[in-house]
Amino acid sequence: MAEQRITLDQLDTQLIRTLSEHPRTGFLELSRLTGVSRATVQARVQRLEQAGVITGYGPDIDVAAAGFTVLAFVTLSIAQGALDAVQADLATIPAVLEAHAITGSADVICKVAATSHADLQQVLLRIDSSPSVARSESAIALSTVIAPRDLPLLTSRAPAAVPRSPAFR
Repeated sequence: MAEQRITLDQLDTQLIRTLSEHPRTGFLELSRLTGVSRATVQARVQRLEQAGVITGYGPDIDVAAAGFTVLAFVTLSIAQGALDAVQADLATIPAVLEAHAITGSADVICKVAATSHADLQQVLLRIDSSPSVARSESAIALSTVIAPRDLPLLTSRAPAAVPRSPAFR
């Protein structure tokens, strides 16, 4: 599926918001909730999927509720040109939830979850055992100030609504 860059309008963001609030809703119910024809809803959602804007409908997981109550962010300084090797090493560690190449004094930042501080220490030792990791620094999250979110960004950039047929005004 080739990803393409698209511009989201108000209907796109309304559909994304509705799907976020009702992720298991079908096209007919989405049509009812948004006041847009089922065919338009289906075409728009499929366009958003094909463009890679909507990437899935799986359940959102709260890892803390699943017993992984310690969340940490780990920055890594890695050997020159070793990003692929570090990526391969990090992919073998289930506690690494995300990893991103970054700018600044470090090269990679990882989001890590653990069941306890002792478990976190084992995860950190495992990360540090990668031959490509020169140095790591970790910070334990104390609380979530803003939970992961997408809609405020999308709605801040959405252009005016697309004209709709008179039946749905």
